[in-house]
Amino acid sequence: MTTTSTFNHIDLSSQPAGTTRPWTKVDAGGTSFTHERVTRAVRNMRGGAAAEFNTDVAGFGTFRWPSPLGADSDFVDDAAVRGPYYDDVIALLRADCEALASNAGTGKGGANNKVRKVVIFDHTIRRRVPGAARAPVQQVHVDQTPAAAAARVRRHLPPDEAEELLKHRFQLINVWRPIAHAASDHPLAVIDWRSTRPADFVPVDLLYPKRRDSVIDDDDRGKERPPPTTEADARLSTEGYEPRGETLGVLPSDDHRFYYVKDMTPDEVLLLKCYDSWGEGEPGGKTGLAVRTPHTAFEDPDTPADAKPRESIEVRALVFYEE
Repeated sequence: MTTTSTFNHIDLSSQPAGTTRPWTKVDAGGTSFTHERVTRAVRNMRGGAAAEFNTDVAGFGTFRWPSPLGADSDFVDDAAVRGPYYDDVIALLRADCEALASNAGTGKGGANNKVRKVVIFDHTIRRRVPGAARAPVQQVHVDQTPAAAAARVRRHLPPDEAEELLKHRFQLINVWRPIAHAASDHPLAVIDWRSTRPADFVPVDLLYPKRRDSVIDDDDRGKERPPPTTEADARLSTEGYEPRGETLGVLPSDDHRFYYVKDMTPDEVLLLKCYDSWGEGEPGGKTGLAVRTPHTAFEDPDTPADAKPRESIEVRALVFYEE
């Protein structure tokens, strides 16, 4: 089954004169660019279609993996999210990643490559309701550039350990799940990596609101706030913000193949690979191995008028391997 929708892509021609690099604000408080809107077909992965995809070949994969917090959890208990929920995400990533075909026979002595360590460094809860600190992002993007992925390793691990881990395969994976009810409203669409090319991706500075305590505490979880204003002039200003990350904007292409899971439930998860050091095109990368997953929220014209506003949680993790 297929639906059709309009998608927002970065439009580099729209940037103000003198802008050296495109930027976007993490709280949806503005961008240095406008969007090129294109209409695309979106294929539903329900049923047998989901078996065609995994993070090796397409950059994403879907699973039925009920949350330890329960299907009706609203994820407002931060200790529960960082405790049992994080533990469960780590278990999921270990189970899925070690079973990937790309790890078969690539370990020592021809054994399978094993996961050495999983480090969760961030989670974001998005609610499409007034006053929410974070809302669904309606722009095709990738969460991290290769440089930003390596920077995350060095930011979240001791220096000596980070440099050792960077000598081996590592991935940055986003584990995405609906909260409390099906994500019928503004579901998440993904683009099959096999339908992209390197020239489609544009580095974009990710700006965070400045915090007085950020020098001693750079963990933004639980400290998110809605953008201070929606005035047009303020949205074009970077005052009060600082670059603390780098994402990839995605230029439109008729070759892109879009997919989604219709009415995805809280008992299901979608794995989005943001980066893979073994991905095609990376130093030492492997031909045909997906390196990233473009994705975006979108308006499904088939969504019932009485559908509840989308709520979701995404957990970002670094996955390190023995080889």
